[in-house]
Amino acid sequence: MSRSATHESAPATAATRTQLLAAAAEIFAERGFRNATVREICRHANANVAAISYHFGDKNALYAAVLRETAPAPAGGPHAPDSQATRTLPPERKFRLFIREFLKRMTEKGPNCHHSRIMAREMIEPTQALDDLVNEFIRPQHQWFQEVVRELTGPGFTAEEIRLMANSVVSQILFYKHCGAVIERLQHRDPFAPERLHQLERHITEFSLAAIHTLAAARHTAKPTRRRTPPKSTQPSTPR
Repeated sequence: MSRSATHESAPATAATRTQLLAAAAEIFAERGFRNATVREICRHANANVAAISYHFGDKNALYAAVLRETAPAPAGGPHAPDSQATRTLPPERKFRLFIREFLKRMTEKGPNCHHSRIMAREMIEPTQALDDLVNEFIRPQHQWFQEVVRELTGPGFTAEEIRLMANSVVSQILFYKHCGAVIERLQHRDPFAPERLHQLERHITEFSLAAIHTLAAARHTAKPTRRRTPPKSTQPSTPR
């Protein structure tokens, strides 16, 4: 029998935790949270079943750790939303970076794709971990992207209008991800093939920017309609 995690040396304990995370990420991505078993994860990680309890507490906590620790860097890659480099970029550049990084996450292969595959499952079968994932990872990025859209439109749009614009951009990327099998059969080619990825990035960016700029121009040039007051009567009033 394998030694208990409590009897391992510090380096071995750290290595076991890393192996458990890697094995869990692969199996959660492949089978989903509900169908993955603790025994299968431990067998894949070559670890004692008690190791999950020691390092994480239970399966739910392990799943939350996988989601947290496999989450990619914020949109923009090295230009994270809270970095000085990103804040000084023109809004069009930040907009393109967001789309590029989003598409990159959707098309990653191997271990790097585990987070996006688990997220795709979360959209269909949400678990209790989704709330934390939204609050810690998705909401900050989405709020940052809405600010980018706000920079592009200028004043005059409500928060809900900005949110809908941001959602429309994101939905284009998710369409190619979740409907990829249908698109591949319709067009007889992989929409995420490396040679097509740049074209897809350019199309979504240019299409979305054109729509946003058109809406902004229409909003800013529209003149408020003034209520016409009826002309005053020149006829003397009839005494009652």
